[in-house]
Amino acid sequence: MKAAIVTVGDELLTGDTANTNATWLCARLSDRGVDVERVTTLPDRIADIARVVNEYHAEYDAVIVTGGLGPTHDDVTMEGVAAAFGRDVGPHEAALKHLEEVGGYAAEELAEGTVDLPEGSRALHNPEGVAPGAIIESCYVLPGVPAEMQAMFATVADEFEGQQTYSETVETTEPESALLDRITEVQDRFAVRVGSYPGETVRLKLTATEPQEARKAANWLDGHVEDVAE
Repeated sequence: MKAAIVTVGDELLTGDTANTNATWLCARLSDRGVDVERVTTLPDRIADIARVVNEYHAEYDAVIVTGGLGPTHDDVTMEGVAAAFGRDVGPHEAALKHLEEVGGYAAEELAEGTVDLPEGSRALHNPEGVAPGAIIESCYVLPGVPAEMQAMFATVADEFEGQQTYSETVETTEPESALLDRITEVQDRFAVRVGSYPGETVRLKLTATEPQEARKAANWLDGHVEDVAE
């Protein structure tokens, strides 16, 4: 399963808000064996959202969009996603019913547009807030508030499933540029992908579809790089 993530919000592009949602989603999807191949951040602009969602929907098995849900002036994500699928936006009966019966809200208490979702979409209820999300075909629209996004994702997490992977880590004091020959060789010897993450030391992450393959590759590599403890 291949997925793309779209985060929406002017505040992300100005640096006023850290884009923690993308990092969190990438980690959870990776844990479920899903390959995330795109992470794109967009402004609160309907045309941009529609264009990117349309493109990614055609290319990936799933698209997750976060941010810009609600009734305020810059919450235009639902309109953008609806436009990508050629649908109108309007009050969603199931979303309103949930807020009335579970949330304890009266319809007149909700700000105008709170339960407006794309026509024909499946409503995603918000365990930590008010604004609902939605699923349109293989596009999942989630809130931007991290606690709300995480709680809503948990309600659909089982719909994301890929090939399980296993990882092992080797750490070395050698500079990253000096490790290219060993990285190439371990990938030639074993069916693994290698990620290289430099810092005070270099952390090499080996990922395989079988746990024993990752372990064998890590054991080999550990014996061919300088040990951190040396």
